[in-house]
Amino acid sequence: MNPEAFAQLITRFSAAATAGDGKALAACFTPDGTYFDYIYGPHQGRDAIADMLENLFHRDATDYDWAFYDPVVNGDTGYAHSLSTFVSTVPAFKGREVVIDGISRFVLQGGLIAEYHESVNGGVAHAQLGLAPEHMAKVMARWAKRFRDRADVETYRRAVRARYAK
Repeated sequence: MNPEAFAQLITRFSAAATAGDGKALAACFTPDGTYFDYIYGPHQGRDAIADMLENLFHRDATDYDWAFYDPVVNGDTGYAHSLSTFVSTVPAFKGREVVIDGISRFVLQGGLIAEYHESVNGGVAHAQLGLAPEHMAKVMARWAKRFRDRADVETYRRAVRARYAK
């Protein structure tokens, strides 16, 4: 994908996410594309992606905004820095503003997103919400397990262990 087309795609992505328009966000993905969210987990297929945005993201937050910066693309992989913000509507954290700094990785196919991955410091978001340390520890343990259980992470770990076993 060329850089201009990628920049246009992620502009559509962020506009749809900000507006809470699940159909528009899902249209940025291939029919069987997967959105790997660090909070809500993976969602595969356009219907699941639209549902995640409308019934999870925008259920739990208001005043949502998401912007991408400095997009780069190399063949079928794109990256961009992102900043997003929201105000929590979750009763225990209602009214608390969160700002998130992240890096997004897009696996591209036919001009659309086949896989969306993000890397953010969820601990910073949780601290802004005011989560108790013991709750943060439980959530981060769950995120760590999800991360370590990924096939690409396991493949990497096996390769490193094999290299050091020699």
